[in-house]
Amino acid sequence: MSAPSILVVDDQPINVQLLKRKLEREGIQIATAFSGAEALEAVKKAKPDLILLDVMMPDMDGIEVCQRLQANEDTRGVPVIFITARTGKESKIEGLNVGAVDYITKPIDLDETLARVQTQLRFIAINRQVVDLTRRLEESRKAATIGAVTQGIAHNLNNLLGVIIGYLDLVKAYHDRPEQVKKNVQHVEDAVNRIVIIVKQLSTLVVKSHPPSIRASLRKVIDGGVARFHNDYKLTAPVTIDNPLGDQPIDTNYEIVEDVIAKVLINAWESYDNKRTDPRPITMRTQLVDNAEGGKEIEIRIVDHGRGINEEVRDKMFEPFISTKNTVGVGMGLTVARHALRSLGGEVTVTDNAPRGAVAILLHPIERRKRSAD
Repeated sequence: MSAPSILVVDDQPINVQLLKRKLEREGIQIATAFSGAEALEAVKKAKPDLILLDVMMPDMDGIEVCQRLQANEDTRGVPVIFITARTGKESKIEGLNVGAVDYITKPIDLDETLARVQTQLRFIAINRQVVDLTRRLEESRKAATIGAVTQGIAHNLNNLLGVIIGYLDLVKAYHDRPEQVKKNVQHVEDAVNRIVIIVKQLSTLVVKSHPPSIRASLRKVIDGGVARFHNDYKLTAPVTIDNPLGDQPIDTNYEIVEDVIAKVLINAWESYDNKRTDPRPITMRTQLVDNAEGGKEIEIRIVDHGRGINEEVRDKMFEPFISTKNTVGVGMGLTVARHALRSLGGEVTVTDNAPRGAVAILLHPIERRKRSAD
């Protein structure tokens, strides 16, 4: 990753040199300008990540420079931190109104300036992640396998981006309160992390039509899925395994099936009341069942005794982002699980478990169909 770049603009050379020396020690690339006109030319050439801009300059002051930057589509997105001797509230509001993201008052405190610069560079890095994730989402929309997913993803990403923008506005409003800034930045990071999770789930959906498979032991596949459930979700919840088929050999893909089992197990675990403190019982049972071609296939039943199937989602539980939880950025687990298992010739369904709870039924062929096409 290339070092961040900053344009320092001040008509006093001593101020420019002090800032340049301090920031370069932190590995930041610095370009300089000594007037408003020079600043506009430097922005075109250097394309900085951030601008430190003196407000009081002859000929063209910082306010006008910022206004011109905002009027140009190519430079509108470059954040500006004003450097000013003015300490009045009206001056700060004027600067924020023309697009500045922060203020530094003279005489310049170099340590404070560095802290504010690093905060803005962090915001820039977060914004680039969001832009990259949005780009990847747009590319993924072109894949036919996720046609039904895009609307849900767009809705959740828009919600999360709204959260990010809201907290960034709070950072601007409380820029002179470090603890408040730190708290709001953490909220921004949490939202970005949830976006990352969505994109990871999206990439899981885009699997090959014929993923590679090997001859494997059913016992090892199940044990691997339970281990992933515990490790990925940091849980110690017990899972009772009733596997009379033992080491029954199957043609499968360890990575895919273990992930499917883990996702269905977490769905079962989350079906229990959040206030419940005792272990949430989950049982896995295996058996051989007849398939449509008259042969046999593996059936894995994952049984819980939680809230059961909500009638509001019964007919659309496998659609993306269908969830009874209120948290933004959830609801793709079953979608991913069904799609992934279908890529191996299997299926995932969910039915009621009388008198309470639900049963997820995973079907998996013993032998890979159309092996020559793999």
